[in-house]
Amino acid sequence: MKTQFAYLFSSVVGLILFVSETTQAGNKDRSGQAGATELLINPWARSSGWAGANTASIKGLEASFLNVAGTAFTRKTELLFTNTNWLSGSGIKLNAFGLTQGVGETGTLGFSIVSMNFGNMDITTNNLPEGGIGTFSPSFVNIGVSYAKGFSDNIFGGFNLKVISESISDVKARGVALDAGIQYVTGKDNNIKFGISLKNIGPKMKYSGDGVSFKGTVIATGTNMTVDQRVTDFELPSLFNIGGAYDFYLAKDSTATIQTHRLTLAANFVSNSFTNDQFKLGIEYGFKSFFMLRTGYAFEKKNSINNTTLTALRGPTAGFTFEVPFGKNKSIFGLDYSYAATHSFQGIHSIGARINL
Repeated sequence: MKTQFAYLFSSVVGLILFVSETTQAGNKDRSGQAGATELLINPWARSSGWAGANTASIKGLEASFLNVAGTAFTRKTELLFTNTNWLSGSGIKLNAFGLTQGVGETGTLGFSIVSMNFGNMDITTNNLPEGGIGTFSPSFVNIGVSYAKGFSDNIFGGFNLKVISESISDVKARGVALDAGIQYVTGKDNNIKFGISLKNIGPKMKYSGDGVSFKGTVIATGTNMTVDQRVTDFELPSLFNIGGAYDFYLAKDSTATIQTHRLTLAANFVSNSFTNDQFKLGIEYGFKSFFMLRTGYAFEKKNSINNTTLTALRGPTAGFTFEVPFGKNKSIFGLDYSYAATHSFQGIHSIGARINL
């Protein structure tokens, strides 16, 4: 037990010290200065219904976004696909697919890919501002490879390495980012949980390609020349999560081995490097493993000048899950749905399907 607590303490201190050296939390003056902000979008339906409050209690493949340590709870195979209607009315769609596989006695490997679809956009020029010469489609893709491990019955940790790709036909940017997380589970029924995660730590990114050049005419000579514009690099939207959760078991079945009615309360603090910090609260009711109903709320301090926030992702969220067993091996098929209210547009809808083999 002493060894477990020593490991947990050293890991927590190490992450906090690393954060203090690499991030400047809650700095509204830096808002808009980071790039690759698609890394802040939760592509999974179940955890987004919590408003992302379940850093401490999240389990399975979805943990690769919020706290990768939670993927260590996958002991066999989990497949997950989610489609998200991002900021309804904007025409932006997200498709996410993931796979986690238990390896060894306590390890779990994971793979995920998230793609944003912006639809076709008109190509415009100074001479043709209304288009009419064709279309292009931006491509934003994030690919993640994760590994998590249970170091004991109480301590779980992991990391997620992400490859970031943003491109149009003549401009592109590539980058890498690292996530790391820890979860600690304790209590008589393992119902007390703590979690911390550090996200989107990596080198700066920069755009390059033919699109950053243009043809110009030298007035003195009338000569046409190709001019390369200087491109400024940009940082990744790093952040730090710290949260806790508590499970209340309201009733048990006759064998006292299955918690029939569960109520989980969760809270999370998000320390952002390039925008305001956020507080997130969530609650979930679960009937055995067949049905779950959840809701959450994201709080963000408003600006004193114009009484607005720096992000559209605030306010209430809600969602539900249905799961049914099938097959001789008691595999599980589940459907997840979530809705998140936003400051602008018409909210966010996500629907996902999962299979646990």
